[in-house]
Amino acid sequence: MYFRAGTVSALLLASTLPTALGQHVRDLGSEKWTLSGQALNQTVPAKFPSQAHLDLLNAGVIDDPYHGLNDFNLRWIAESNWTYTSDPIEGLLANYDSTWLVFDGLDTFATISLCGHSIASTDNQFRQYAFDVSEVLGDCDSNPVVSINFGSAPNIVDAIAQDPNSQKWPPGVQITYEYPNRWFMRKEQSDFGWDWGPAFSPAGPWKPAYIVQLEKTEDIYVLNTDLDIYRRGQINYLPPDQTQPWVVNASIDFLGYLPSNPSLSIEVTDIESGTVLTSRTLDNLTTSDTSITGLTVLDDLTPKLWWPRGMGNQTLYNVAITVKDTNNKNQSVAHVTKRTGFRTIFLNQRNITDSQRAQGIAPGANWHFEVNGHEFYAKGSNLIPPDCFWPRVTEERMTQLFNAVVAGNQNMLRVWSSGAYLPDFMYDLADEMGILLWSEFQFSDALYPSDDAFLANVAQEIVYNVRRVNHHPSLALWAGGNEIEVLMLLLVQLADPADYSYYVGEYEKMYISLFLPLVYENTRSISYSPSSTTNGYLSVDLSAPIPMAERYDNTTAGSYYADTDHYNYDAAVAFDYGSYPVGRFANEFGFHSMPSLQTWQQAVDPDDLSFNSSVIMLRNHHDPAGGLMTDNYANSSIGMGEMTMAVESYYPIPSKSDPVANFSAWCHATQIFQADMYKAQIQFYRRGSGMPERQLGSLYWQLEDIWQAPSWAGIEYGGRWKVLHHVAKDIYQPVIISPFWNYTTGLLDVYVTSDLWESASGSVNLTWLDLAGNPISDNAGTPTSADFAVGGLNTTKIYGTSVASLGFSDAENAVLLLSLQADGKVPNSEESTVFTHENYVTVAFPKDLDIGDPGLTVEFDDEEEEFVVQATDAVALYTWLDYPDGVVGYFEENAFVLAPGEEKRVGFVVQNDSTDGDWVDGVTVRSLWDQKVRD
Repeated sequence: MYFRAGTVSALLLASTLPTALGQHVRDLGSEKWTLSGQALNQTVPAKFPSQAHLDLLNAGVIDDPYHGLNDFNLRWIAESNWTYTSDPIEGLLANYDSTWLVFDGLDTFATISLCGHSIASTDNQFRQYAFDVSEVLGDCDSNPVVSINFGSAPNIVDAIAQDPNSQKWPPGVQITYEYPNRWFMRKEQSDFGWDWGPAFSPAGPWKPAYIVQLEKTEDIYVLNTDLDIYRRGQINYLPPDQTQPWVVNASIDFLGYLPSNPSLSIEVTDIESGTVLTSRTLDNLTTSDTSITGLTVLDDLTPKLWWPRGMGNQTLYNVAITVKDTNNKNQSVAHVTKRTGFRTIFLNQRNITDSQRAQGIAPGANWHFEVNGHEFYAKGSNLIPPDCFWPRVTEERMTQLFNAVVAGNQNMLRVWSSGAYLPDFMYDLADEMGILLWSEFQFSDALYPSDDAFLANVAQEIVYNVRRVNHHPSLALWAGGNEIEVLMLLLVQLADPADYSYYVGEYEKMYISLFLPLVYENTRSISYSPSSTTNGYLSVDLSAPIPMAERYDNTTAGSYYADTDHYNYDAAVAFDYGSYPVGRFANEFGFHSMPSLQTWQQAVDPDDLSFNSSVIMLRNHHDPAGGLMTDNYANSSIGMGEMTMAVESYYPIPSKSDPVANFSAWCHATQIFQADMYKAQIQFYRRGSGMPERQLGSLYWQLEDIWQAPSWAGIEYGGRWKVLHHVAKDIYQPVIISPFWNYTTGLLDVYVTSDLWESASGSVNLTWLDLAGNPISDNAGTPTSADFAVGGLNTTKIYGTSVASLGFSDAENAVLLLSLQADGKVPNSEESTVFTHENYVTVAFPKDLDIGDPGLTVEFDDEEEEFVVQATDAVALYTWLDYPDGVVGYFEENAFVLAPGEEKRVGFVVQNDSTDGDWVDGVTVRSLWDQKVRD
């Protein structure tokens, strides 16, 4: 379908700009633009794409939105309307058959005019629109001007909510962070605030736009391309048969008119070698007024497979898709190239089989991913929007972030569902780096309208985005939304038990009866789950009105079914393994911490650098305000108190004489607790790969920050690694040695865990030292070494004892150092590799340890370009290398233990450096000892 000027409907459009004969395409970003609004009383230059905050900042009208309390002070921008106006657009051609205005993304409530004529209104940030403006342009007396008015999203959704005909929900169910009524809009939900980010609610043309002119009747412009690669016979919810040949299904959405006798062909080229793998015309051609689709079976070809990071090569191919006019010497009508890979990715939620039971796996259902027919352990984190303003999310920034993901030994990110659908360049980076992207539709922690107009709107959003990114081999899953089943339905059950079944039906209407068929109709290669956390399904019947029957609470004791999320802010049970959920996959878990002093200094004035200053308190959004408060001290103090109590429960309490140094020490202490808690859980979940639950994934919350504030992130805004990311990097190594001290029972167990696909073997050294660095007599009755063999995706216990039976009386003056060496094969490798890992455990909490000054030193070896760290006098726990402002990067190892006399050489990866190398002189080293020392 396509629509003439003056209608409010639109056709979805891709950002691809393929070449074709008879087209004239103008990028509206090359025109001059201005921004105006009644709240401004002036006109300022604007960019395109952009958002109002960014243009006001560039014009000097406002200060940095991230500075101080500007998230409150700048609310007038979100609560105002803004108009983007182009200069007269010169050079458009008059002899074209049709002219279209094309928008890749408008955020969000926009009214578009051309030559002073109203063209259309839009209300979905995630759709892309095309409007036929041929008639309006023909009546234009001068060079045309494009004007886009963006209405205030907070004001508009408030008006929708107040309409008596609008949908209502039980009191106390919907979750408001700052601005209310976000569920009425198809806009980034976290724009209205979240517990880790501000509520700027930006508005503007956040993605590119074009004027497209088509010359003749049989001329098409490619809008979107759905390239689906799967095994013959593959169905989304069943494991694909890896012996079957590949099928390539190509579909093009377009503007204009196809030739009367079109053909569709592909050419597949190996990018690395440049070799053409195959060229062929597609069969089973189907056409409509807006699309052309065909497929071919590669029954005589065996392409190289694409694998996630750590499991093989990321082999990529270019697939050129061409539409030709067979009546006109096979003249090319349209040509577009997509980079892709050959792989299957499958979310296995099927029931546990008898053969699995015989292996010791508990009954219930699977919940794990399989790539190219191999189950694997998913290691990673959750990705939130990297910035409040997407136009400044650049490929350079995301390359830096994804490099940190790879360096952190992660192979999967969960793209959380209250941000925005990721741009293609982020999927491109993931394709290159082997990072799987569990992707979600943008619905989170709310009940959404279920009227026909809302559902029709989101249906087009989903179809567009499923088709747009389907060619990326990094795409791992589509999930309907975040915590809809596990949280929202629970809140309904508590608030309105009499109508609970009604709301379950509304949930199924949207996330199963609507979303599932839309996914299945546009991809056969990707699985779908209605909710991010779920107990899975009982059955699938694609002919049924509700094609997937969810399990909900139809569970059996002793059986495990699906994935878990886990948040417990009671620090008293932070390291109680019995408090962690036991399931098949952990998709969310965590605890918040403060960013470093250097990151705070990016956004906070020096006078505000104290733990409980007004600015620090109000930039902490956990617990959220729940409304438009600017004095959220009561709720913020809860989150600040949780961090404080966590530190006081387990670690030395900082007490520095210098207030800024004390603030920095407190920030660091919260990061140590966060890292220790995540480490305990990741080790626990990874150990589950060899336990009855057969646990095969841990994705912690969250990867990165959206601004400078307390959060669950492991990477701060700007790129600095917290302690967490270093510790996760270490504990996500392929073969690890993990101690489990159960302080509630006094038991100490040591496990080797491997995510290799084949058995590995080796030995572990176990060394007890007192905290001065002296060996404990008779090694505390512990063997000095232990041999092991561990199966693929498995775990094995190598040592177990009780603390009471160890050969020392002073638990506060002892540390067990563990060192592993193993031989094994990396997946898809023929040669054996040597794996090493080091770990440690104390059988008393850090605050109770009898630590002394380790006499830490750090020097830079210019020749080797490494930092040399030594402890001279005592064991250094939580050894931490830090670097000054002016450089962004990471130490290749950090947050480690050093025994006296031990030397560790550590490299540093520079990602950005504005100091011309002088930052090296500002590197410092500290340990747990420095946290307790007053200076």
